[in-house]
Amino acid sequence: MNQQNENMMNLKPLCDKLIAGSRIDPQLYEKFHVKRGLRRSDGTGVIAGITKICNVHGYVVNEGEIDPIPGELIYRGYQINDLVSHAEQEGRFGFEETVYLLLLGDLPNRQELDAFTRHLSACRPLPENFVVDMILKAPSNNIMNKMARSVLALYSYDAECETKSIENELRTAISLVAKLPVIMASAYQVKRSHFDGESMIMHPLRPEENTAQTVLSLLRNDRQYTDAEAHLLDTLMTLHAEHGGGNNSTFTCRVLTSSGTDAYSAYAAAIGALKGPRHGGANIKVMQMLDSFKENVKNWEDEGQVADHMRKILRKEAGDGSGLIYGMGHAVYTLSDPREVILKRKAMELAHGKDIEAEFRLLDTIERLTPEIFRDFKASDKAICANVDMYSGLVYKMLGIPADLYTPMFAISRIAGWAAHRMEETITGKRIIRPAYKAIAKERAYVPLDDRD
Repeated sequence: MNQQNENMMNLKPLCDKLIAGSRIDPQLYEKFHVKRGLRRSDGTGVIAGITKICNVHGYVVNEGEIDPIPGELIYRGYQINDLVSHAEQEGRFGFEETVYLLLLGDLPNRQELDAFTRHLSACRPLPENFVVDMILKAPSNNIMNKMARSVLALYSYDAECETKSIENELRTAISLVAKLPVIMASAYQVKRSHFDGESMIMHPLRPEENTAQTVLSLLRNDRQYTDAEAHLLDTLMTLHAEHGGGNNSTFTCRVLTSSGTDAYSAYAAAIGALKGPRHGGANIKVMQMLDSFKENVKNWEDEGQVADHMRKILRKEAGDGSGLIYGMGHAVYTLSDPREVILKRKAMELAHGKDIEAEFRLLDTIERLTPEIFRDFKASDKAICANVDMYSGLVYKMLGIPADLYTPMFAISRIAGWAAHRMEETITGKRIIRPAYKAIAKERAYVPLDDRD
């Protein structure tokens, strides 16, 4: 790219024209009954499809009013609490079982799970010279960008890339679930070397390691991790694996799928959607907010001091100036986010007795104080609860996973849900997704070039 040539033209006046030509009066959305963001006026999503994959349940509607209830996350009919707790009670990992469930619709028996786990391991290696040609030769400072590019590049290595059979779709889905963690780890190692001036350490894969173990093994210089750490990461990946068809990245995947495009294009687009800070970057924002509390609150145990800083954040006098308490609130969940409840318990267990326990308690204080402070500040009785992002960043920090990988870690988990929705859309969608837009531009008479101002 020739940046010098591209910078020759002054784009500022053109940007002014662009902004003026793109700005729309917000009142027009109400006038024409437009569901902005495909949401109703109460914040709930419009019904855009039907799915058997996942149910996200956080309220009931009673005589037109939303009544808050404890949140539920249900994968293929199974409560997320049951999936996590049973794997925990049986002393085994749960992510591979969850992937099988989401893709195929039923829980595997032991033989099926063992065979599926072995198959994932066999699919994990990247094509020969892929890391050198596609990652090392064109490093990116953003891992999500590199992951999307790498997924698109895998199209060229697949002789059946345009085959739309269900068998081939399943083969591609399993292959990407297996490979995406390796792409992430490789892209991060190259980024460390090229942009951060640190050592690049590429470890060979260990076939006996599952997905969570592979991630920790590839990211750590000494490849050492405890069983508790691997199980915690496995739980977090299970919690992030799926969240309904309406979330931005999954809907993106379904939109592209409805056009009939190939799997690699659809999954790369989903990664691009998740890269957006409104969707996938909230856990980083929570950790940045936590740093603001740590720097400005002298006594983290003093709830009055913590509350004072929260009010400053809401008044846009502190934090990043957004006025947001990150990690609090959700489009669906009202009284509780079941993912947050599970993750908070697991995080508390790992943090106990360590220096990071003080940070955990500070987040807990923020979580407890926010609803009341928010009600007073907004003069609203709307129910608000912590979401999964409140503690996921802290969990990654405890596991030694750098902030550069917070959103990529989300992606290597959510690929399972994207794949399930792509196949459901392929099998049952049958129509291209094409909503309407109300055009408001007035017709104008054409003016010849020499007569224009």
